[in-house]
Amino acid sequence: MASDSDNEASLDLFTEPSDYYPPSPKPTSQTHTLLSGQILHLRLVGHNPLWGHHLWQAGRLVSTYLEKNSSLVKGKTVLELGAGAGLPSLVCAGLGAKTVVVTDYPDAELVQNLQLNIDRFYEHRGNEGEERKIIAEGHCWGNDASNLLSHLPASEQGFEVLILADLLFNHSEHGKLVETVKSTLKKTKEAKALVFFTPYRPWLFEKDMAFFELVSEEGFEVEKVLEEKMERVMFEEDRGDEELRRTVFGYVVRWKL
Repeated sequence: MASDSDNEASLDLFTEPSDYYPPSPKPTSQTHTLLSGQILHLRLVGHNPLWGHHLWQAGRLVSTYLEKNSSLVKGKTVLELGAGAGLPSLVCAGLGAKTVVVTDYPDAELVQNLQLNIDRFYEHRGNEGEERKIIAEGHCWGNDASNLLSHLPASEQGFEVLILADLLFNHSEHGKLVETVKSTLKKTKEAKALVFFTPYRPWLFEKDMAFFELVSEEGFEVEKVLEEKMERVMFEEDRGDEELRRTVFGYVVRWKL
């Protein structure tokens, strides 16, 4: 009959050593320089299958666009979808937005990272007692959005500004993304969704653009407001038209009323 020590030894044969799996990538950080010269420091998760470990080109460009057009968000309610590090939301808060809800997939690490960037943003501002206008939430596109809308006054039926930066590459989720836009964008002519993106896979550019056909079919009008080339491509090793891979396209989506 085998002793307890013999059983423990046999179990050890099937137990991986502590260094069997590679360590999880550590968080990284990147900076973004505002038009004022102020530098924002952003923490990025070490790695995430939803690509939250990058600071995307469209996030940078939509932030600059908002700085140049600050009246778009000053005193307004703002919702950012698929935010990653949350750069545009931080910029909106700095520009005087009334309320900013910054969201990404409800993964604990992603949402905690957004909160860390919010905390860092206010710490660097150095205004003790300043009212925080940014709330971090997890949200799956297409799901019930009542948790997001709950941050608005009861009289408000939606956000005045939505930000969608570099989300269109996820073609299978376009329908869900449109549903979230429909359920969260305030139904007024002035409310708008800013949809900025780069075609990182140029051969799928038409599939990226199919989002705008879908949103048009759902009662929205679309206006192109920006086309700007970055100094360099984001992923040097990628294939396809380099000009497209470093171009950011910006569109405004509004209700047809």
